[in-house]
Amino acid sequence: MIGLGMIFDETYRPLFEQLHADKLYRGDFGLVDVELAAVASRTGSRGERYKKSAAGRVADFVNFAGPDAVRDMLPRVDAVCVATPDDRHHEAARLALDAGKHVLIEKPSVLNLQQLDELTALARQRGVLAKVVYHKLADPDHKKLRTYVVDGLLKHVNNGYCTLLEPKSISGGQFAEWIKGRNPATYVAVHYIKLIDFTFGPAWALRRITATGQRGLVGDDDGPTWDSVQLQMIYVHPDGREAAFDIHTSWVTPDNFPGYVEQEVQFRFDNAVWLAHQRKRGVEVCVEGKTPLEMKNTPNHHYNGTFVEPWGERSQRGYGIEILRRFFEEVAFVEFGGAAAERNGRLQRMQELTYNDLSADRNTVAVVQALEAILARHVRGEPGSMVEVNGAKGGLVLRMPGQSKEIVLYADPV
Repeated sequence: MIGLGMIFDETYRPLFEQLHADKLYRGDFGLVDVELAAVASRTGSRGERYKKSAAGRVADFVNFAGPDAVRDMLPRVDAVCVATPDDRHHEAARLALDAGKHVLIEKPSVLNLQQLDELTALARQRGVLAKVVYHKLADPDHKKLRTYVVDGLLKHVNNGYCTLLEPKSISGGQFAEWIKGRNPATYVAVHYIKLIDFTFGPAWALRRITATGQRGLVGDDDGPTWDSVQLQMIYVHPDGREAAFDIHTSWVTPDNFPGYVEQEVQFRFDNAVWLAHQRKRGVEVCVEGKTPLEMKNTPNHHYNGTFVEPWGERSQRGYGIEILRRFFEEVAFVEFGGAAAERNGRLQRMQELTYNDLSADRNTVAVVQALEAILARHVRGEPGSMVEVNGAKGGLVLRMPGQSKEIVLYADPV
């Protein structure tokens, strides 16, 4: 495990504790041990605390720290999970893949297509899986949306709107160490970029990306740290009709906002409208002295929840954990799902899964790369840029208003 922050504590930790207790079983690969063998972080303090508090609930893992922590841990493991800040994903994943380890990376996988090409090629050369976590694809509402699209009930998406607003405690507390020079869209808009691309594709093509945003609360009002971002993606269907999607993200919502994390999607089709709202689909609770900060007014028990089961067992489950478990099932299938001579065939089957394989992450990473380039020009005093996708000049071409020159961000086709 590389990175031991909030994501580890909410999702990876309960999964590793479950797998330590129950192992991993499926009919096609049998009973498999999955143990947390080593962790790597910059200081090692969180690893040491977890090692003490989790004694008996996980294996006696080795806690590596410092600049060489990842290299030091690699000989001890078969698979690696990367849950560091997004601008540190590439190097950790590169080292792990080059060492022949299966890799799972938190979203966004990487920040540009050049990095994606490198990691995808390494995974192919070393014969291992390289996957990325998009847990919202496993949300029951989003799975049902895609089911209706696949079954032809929802016809021809025309436009959509997605929003994810997080409280100030995210940017000012949990992620205060790494948000300098960053933006909330790269961090969370990728969930919806992937949802749109995966749910309504693959027949269409990404055409254009634009973005703007606001600054001044978590950083200087003229600096590179963004409070909120509004992103628009344009796709073109095979019939030539365009579809526009707006994604609004922020991490400066008031901490006492009832929803804590506000999430909403709207999609409009030729024959239908789909609306989904996290706060309005489930439970609302108020406990004196607890909500909305220590406890959430509108908790998302679908994503992650702790429960006392009817049979008395305490558990923690939800799609945020299930999506990680699926990765280990895919690794176990490759390594133990049949004869050794047939491993390459099993590997190829898992690499063809477009919901999480790095090779299928091109459009998402292309939008992230375009977004970051547009915001960087904005910081330089040149707002209003647009990135064209797969045009005459290259795969990603940045165009600035009022200027004849363009900047090729990525030359090959996206």
